[in-house]
Amino acid sequence: MKNRKKNAAAICLLAFAVVVLAFVCLFVGSSRMTVADCFAALAKRGSAAQVRIIWNIRIPRVLAAVIAGAGLSAAGLVMQTDLNNPMASPSTLGVSNAAVFGANLSIIAFAGGFLSTGNNLSNYTVGANPYATSLMAFLFSTASILLILGLCRLRAFQPGVVVLAGIAVGSVWTAATTILQFYATDVGLSAAVVWTFGDLGRATYKTDLIMAVVVITGLSFFSLMSWKLNALLSGDAAAKSMGVHVDLLRFSTMLFASVITAVCVSFLGVIGFVGIICPHVTKRLLGQDHRVSIPASALSGSILLLLADTLSRSLGSGSALPVGAITSFLGAPFFLAIIFGRKGEHD
Repeated sequence: MKNRKKNAAAICLLAFAVVVLAFVCLFVGSSRMTVADCFAALAKRGSAAQVRIIWNIRIPRVLAAVIAGAGLSAAGLVMQTDLNNPMASPSTLGVSNAAVFGANLSIIAFAGGFLSTGNNLSNYTVGANPYATSLMAFLFSTASILLILGLCRLRAFQPGVVVLAGIAVGSVWTAATTILQFYATDVGLSAAVVWTFGDLGRATYKTDLIMAVVVITGLSFFSLMSWKLNALLSGDAAAKSMGVHVDLLRFSTMLFASVITAVCVSFLGVIGFVGIICPHVTKRLLGQDHRVSIPASALSGSILLLLADTLSRSLGSGSALPVGAITSFLGAPFFLAIIFGRKGEHD
């Protein structure tokens, strides 16, 4: 009973932190609007430019941070449980590599590259279609997921097999992307490289709605499977003795986690380390019970991405830095701390 109250209080505190940070994030930017200007714009009583900045730029961006952060973090938590690997993350299956190849193919070959517009920048801006790029990124990510999971179904669906298959397929997508970029024009290459930066500035209400539907569906499914995931923590044999179909559980939860990642990456670009940092913090503070760790990890992911976005706009001096770079700067020291912390525990 005491633990339940503690966990409920922690989740409520995390939810409150998400709301507070979301408001802080709305008030930070390069337009130098005061807090009073922001409140006036929120009430649609400010100038037309200020209302447009708040409602058309900042709110979609904040929503994207909340949704994508929650999805990537929960996906990372589930992958770590499925693969019994504390360093597993949404990039383990090469989902991001496949998305990058799909986006590069769309940008370089069809919009800004050697098949149509050459080095004419004005032609590129006319021909480029962000939704087509996102669709290509998603399609290749999904194809990669199904390929890896299909290969694993042919063999025993063991965690080590999944990881090795993910590394192998991911390296193929990376090689294909390198070859594609080698033949790209300057404009196509620049556009393709910029796309890979994790950028919340691309978010719109439409993309936020699509991501929200996928992430909420995935989180609901993970919550329904939480007791089975808890059983999996005790090992495959123990889970099977409790009536859990281990292979089906791994296949379905990995598929949902990968689809969440594919959708977020296809719209926002590559955002690393969220799926590693937040699950580790959650499990360290609240334990491994998935009934608690799934919502807590999702809220922690939203907090991390909101913090990263606030930093990216504060440090950008007129333009926001790629949020993916900020999460990597935050994630790398944390990653090292996990490694050395674990080493210390075993000494």
